[in-house]
Amino acid sequence: MRRNRTKRRAARGTAVTVRLLAAALLFGAGYAIANRFPLVHTVAYRLAAGDPQSAATAFLFLALQAAVFLAALFVFSRRRAAMLLVLAGASMLVNIGYAQLVGELLDAGSLAWLIAEVRQAGNAAGEFGGELLWVAVQVAAALALFVAARRLARSAVPWRGGTRWGAVTLALLIAPSILYRHAAVWPEGTERSLYGLAIDLATAPPPPPRGAVAIVPNSAANAPRHIVWVIDESVAEAPFRKLIAPKLANTPHVDFGVAAAMGHCSAPAQVALRSGVDVRRVGPRTDLRRTPSIWAYAKGAGYRTAMIDGQTSGAPQNLLLPPERALIDAYRPMPGGVDTDLKIADAINRDLKGEVKTFTYAVLRGVHFQYRDHYPAGAIPADSPVALHYATALRWSKGRFFERLLDGIDRERVAIVYTSDHGQNLTPGALPHCSAEAVADEFRVPLLAFLPPRIAARYADAPLGGHSVSQIFPATLIWMGYDAAAVTARYDNDLSERTARFVWFGRTVIPTGGDAAIDVTAGSKFPGE
Repeated sequence: MRRNRTKRRAARGTAVTVRLLAAALLFGAGYAIANRFPLVHTVAYRLAAGDPQSAATAFLFLALQAAVFLAALFVFSRRRAAMLLVLAGASMLVNIGYAQLVGELLDAGSLAWLIAEVRQAGNAAGEFGGELLWVAVQVAAALALFVAARRLARSAVPWRGGTRWGAVTLALLIAPSILYRHAAVWPEGTERSLYGLAIDLATAPPPPPRGAVAIVPNSAANAPRHIVWVIDESVAEAPFRKLIAPKLANTPHVDFGVAAAMGHCSAPAQVALRSGVDVRRVGPRTDLRRTPSIWAYAKGAGYRTAMIDGQTSGAPQNLLLPPERALIDAYRPMPGGVDTDLKIADAINRDLKGEVKTFTYAVLRGVHFQYRDHYPAGAIPADSPVALHYATALRWSKGRFFERLLDGIDRERVAIVYTSDHGQNLTPGALPHCSAEAVADEFRVPLLAFLPPRIAARYADAPLGGHSVSQIFPATLIWMGYDAAAVTARYDNDLSERTARFVWFGRTVIPTGGDAAIDVTAGSKFPGE
């Protein structure tokens, strides 16, 4: 009988061990699904690059995070475990979704960019519905495996621990995120990193005050009464030249040809444009939050400043922070469906007939993906090629825009610059812009100017090409009456010449999360080539 009891205890012990091992395997499978991108980027890639020490560090730190997560699932009550899974699932959705679409791991700069681009969430959902559904499947699979692991482990070892164990486990659960920020370990697991990065952004120092304008404008009796920057959304140079430029054949203007955007994502491109970039000296430690910005120069030259935004009805977008916002006299959100840009053209046209000196920065709705949202439903078959969707959106957006913008204005008193924040990669299946490995088409944008004849003459011999959007800033300051030599030395060449240096910014265009380095590339070659 004693031998039978011993056998039964041994059998029960074996069954418990098997269940616990099975629970660990289920959990490990779920954790591998949730963290497959960190495993690839920080472990597999490091091994392939001949850096086994870094790969081991990354693997062991992920293993530590997995262990405390598994312990929390086991120790926590059902309600607390459910809360933990909900929080983990939300973080995993954002992390896996970002990595699935972009091909990079989420960091503080990328999270700041995502927040800045949140208005495009609907467009992204429509354009990448298939990929995002696959993301949801991955997250659901990981969570299901976590639940199965908890149930199996608890069936093997019924847990009756008290609140003390829960508190200890909670402390251990939080510890890896603290360790990640104070020791040379990485990466942070997808189930937790969203919250750590959000805290990094929330606790980052407030944006610094904008620098003062150090140049005094000349008395510029010939300065335009009204200056307007029209910044389109996702308008590529080649389709614009083919579809829209011919409509301007009889309208006096200066065409600077293919220009290079300063980013292949909206937020960094627009931050750089508004801030002004010293292209000869820009580097990873540059902080564009500290520049005087176009608004300060405009106010220094006696212009009333205004911003029109056709993409949002709420707070300013594209990382327009409070110190910069304070310099804008009139901020006017103006979204209005597929006819937004025509309404903005009419609004600017009315302003250009006034007597008060104005500088206006207008952000158009443009043709951001998904392109079918930017023309009336049914205009073309739904299964048309992506290039036709884009062309139809561009024709609807810009076909009558310039006619409405310029109708009846005094061209002697008005200077208008038109460009786009970035271009588009229209290759089927490719991410149109903001891709991990940017291509030149994502930077190729049109650059036109509608200028008083006395200013247009300055650009009669300007090269048709070799320009960067960075040159709009110094050119505009010159028109306002600032000394040409001073502003070109501080920023870039005037548009009468090629750019002094091509510069473009990645998603981390301003320091975030305590990281003083930004993502910037500079050189003599056109971006993406």
